[in-house]
Amino acid sequence: MGRGCSRNRIGTGSSILSALQDLSWLSKSKVEKQLQIISVLQWVLTFLVMGVACTVILMYILCTDCWLIAAVYLAWLVFDWNTPKKGGRRSQWVRNWAIWRYFRDYFPVRLVKTHNLLTNRNYIFGYHPHGIMGLGAFCNFSTEATGVGQKFPGIRPYLATLAGNFRMPILRDYLMSGGICPVNRDSIDYILSKNGSGNAIVIVVGGAAESLNCTPGKNSVTLKNRKGFVKLALRHGSDLVPVYSFGENEVYKQVIFEEDSWGRWVQKKFQKHIGFAPCIFHGRGLFSSNTWGLLPYPKPITTVVGEPITVPKIDHPSQREIDFYHCLYVSALIKLFDKYKTKFGLPETEVLDIN
Repeated sequence: MGRGCSRNRIGTGSSILSALQDLSWLSKSKVEKQLQIISVLQWVLTFLVMGVACTVILMYILCTDCWLIAAVYLAWLVFDWNTPKKGGRRSQWVRNWAIWRYFRDYFPVRLVKTHNLLTNRNYIFGYHPHGIMGLGAFCNFSTEATGVGQKFPGIRPYLATLAGNFRMPILRDYLMSGGICPVNRDSIDYILSKNGSGNAIVIVVGGAAESLNCTPGKNSVTLKNRKGFVKLALRHGSDLVPVYSFGENEVYKQVIFEEDSWGRWVQKKFQKHIGFAPCIFHGRGLFSSNTWGLLPYPKPITTVVGEPITVPKIDHPSQREIDFYHCLYVSALIKLFDKYKTKFGLPETEVLDIN
């Protein structure tokens, strides 16, 4: 009887231990999921409101007893104003934060390398499509979450974004720490001509115009008349690299206005005078995937880096030369899309629409 009771106690203890182990696994899974949501939410809020919020807070501090703190920062801002135009101030520590790995796993985001890149050359990566926020571009090239430094050793990626972001206090420093730079001629010229070799400027070629047409199920890029990046590549002798991000358009749903509607008119006015186009979009809610909110839908984003196109250095390229290398680039992008589309969930009949 004693042995029977002992066996019962052992059996009960094993059951409790097994149950606790199961509970522990579930708890870890839930915690990781919440951390993923927090990591993505902080970047979405950074993208949407951090610049304005930091500007307002700084102005408020100037009106309080702590005004000296704000004054010192503003003095530093004036002194440091041109740093974004000179390659910025990247931080490997920030790029390797654990939060970016949770960001990566939320979707998940994946970076696919197809060819080696020589470290004695400079590159211009053309990133397509823009999507609403360019989440794949950020995760792959402004953090080390997907291993860009290991996949392309000796290559320093610089994600180019609106120059206006670097006029915003605090936000500018946060962006620079990830290797993000202004998408203007001064900044790009400096990185490609005065920063040695092994640099890769990542330009979201379609820009704001492309973001207005991004919607789930649509693979369309604004590229037909976008030739400025090709001219820059020729002026600096930097190789062109097509990059396509499968799934970038799937993470948000957007209201698409017709070309002659008042909504599209407003968007184009913003695009022309401010540099960005306001979009009416939504993702999932913070607490439920069945409600609307600012969180992107957790859909896979796979970014494929194509084969580099060797570009000669021509100080004053002619329009014919620009058109020739632009044609090569468009053909390479279509070839890249066609080669990998079925591997990432698209049918063989899917065609990349070039606008």
